[in-house]
Order: sequence, then structure tokens, then C-alpha cells
Amino acid sequence: MNAIVLTYDRYRPLADHMIFKYDQLWSDHPFCFRVPFQDHPPTRTGSRVEYRKSPSDIRGTVLTLLEDLDGDEWIYWCIDDKYPIQLDVPAIRLIHAWIAESDPVDAAGVLCSRFGNLWKGSYLTGRREVAGSGEKLLEMKGYGHIWVHQFVRVKVIRSLFESFPVSIQAAKAMDGLLERAVKPESYRLFVTRRNLGIYGESTTRGLLTLNCHESIIANGLTLPELKGIAPRRIVKGEMPGTFWEKARFRLKRSPAMRAVQRFRSWTRV
Repeated sequence: MNAIVLTYDRYRPLADHMIFKYDQLWSDHPFCFRVPFQDHPPTRTGSRVEYRKSPSDIRGTVLTLLEDLDGDEWIYWCIDDKYPIQLDVPAIRLIHAWIAESDPVDAAGVLCSRFGNLWKGSYLTGRREVAGSGEKLLEMKGYGHIWVHQFVRVKVIRSLFESFPVSIQAAKAMDGLLERAVKPESYRLFVTRRNLGIYGESTTRGLLTLNCHESIIANGLTLPELKGIAPRRIVKGEMPGTFWEKARFRLKRSPAMRAVQRFRSWTRV
């Protein structure tokens, strides 16, 4: 399966780190990462990576990476500003097998990372599907989570970027463009009911996140030439069970629960 990487020369170390993490966490993954470059030659070789010469603009880069692919083909869409930290590989592998073998006509995208607003009903249509593996899927509204790594048909990404202006001043500007983009009703995008992946963000406001910096250093990879390191970690998603474990921990340490515990200790005397 082609994995389409949105990156550019300056951020290529972030793309290299992201690909490294997939190789590390999912050693037999089915992806061939298609990575764009503009002026500088490739830095990574191997059967799982293919470099494509692309224009310098964001819109042109994405459309170039997709130009020889059929609109109904499934790809893995992965931008350089996110990387996997933990994956439920057996479950995600079954999602990929369902997509690859049955080509579900009612689905145009499947996101395996549920976090943030996706736990709110207002961001979902209420319609559901069940993957061949038995994994329950919930339909999302709009393109709101399109920047998260996911399985998606080429036509979804192609039509979205074709709707963008030729000149996009900065990647951050695409968030505003995304809010105004109208998703065709036939492009049904789903998220798994349970979260299957934890992802770290690579940058924030032009700075390398602390978590990404630590991961790159720990794995002996090359750091990107950015303005500095942000004093914060940005991680999205929690694996099933973790949320409730933390909720119980917070409840135990709350003032109300401590008062109850003190009362019980007094009544035992």
C-alpha cells in the first residue's frame, strides 16, 4: 500500500523519524512510503521508501504524489508532523486486511486513532459500520481529523487539495481552509470506536516538541534544523483502559474522596 507523506526538504528529518517509528513499532507493515523532495537529494534508501520530485508548493506536492494513482485506490495518509508512539498492531493489521481484501464500498477512510473531539457525539454522524474483523466504526463529520494518519482513498485527499488555492503561505493556513471545505456526502470517513494508536506531534509553532526531540535523540536519528525546542510534550490518544485508570486515580486523589477516606478512618476508631 502506498503511504503518502506530506513533507518538504527542511522537515525531511521529521519524515525519516516518522517512518523509522512505523518500522520499529510495526516491523511487517504493508506500506511503501512515497516521500517528496524539492531541491535536496534523498537521505534514506530501501524497498519501503520511494522519493518523488515535487514542486515547492504544498498543493502541488500532494497532487504530484497522487498523480499516477486511481481515485478509488486506498492509501495510507501520513504527514510528517505526527509519528506513532504506540500502536495496537494486531487490530490495525486486521483493518488493513479488511480494506485490502474486501474494498468496502461504503467507506472512503478509516482512522484508527480516536482522541479529543472524536469522543463527542457532535463530531459524529451517528451512523456506524462494522469492519470485517469485527471492529466497530463510527462515521465522522467533515474533514476535521484529516491531518491524523489514516487509511483513505486517493480521491478524498486529491479533491480536498484541488479545492485549496495554488498558493498556501504556510501549513498552518490549511486549518482555516479545512474549516471551509465541504466534504462530499459519498466520502464516508470512519474512526474506530476504540482508540488503536497513540501519536506524538513533531512540532508546535515552528519549534520541535520535547517528545519528538527526545524520541529522535533516543533513536540516534538526525535532528531537523528548527528554531528550537518547545518546553512541552504533545501526545494524542490513550489506549483502551488507560483513560478510566487515570480517571479512577484522579478520583481517589480528589478532595471529596480524601474527605470520605478520612471519615472512614475516623469511624473505624
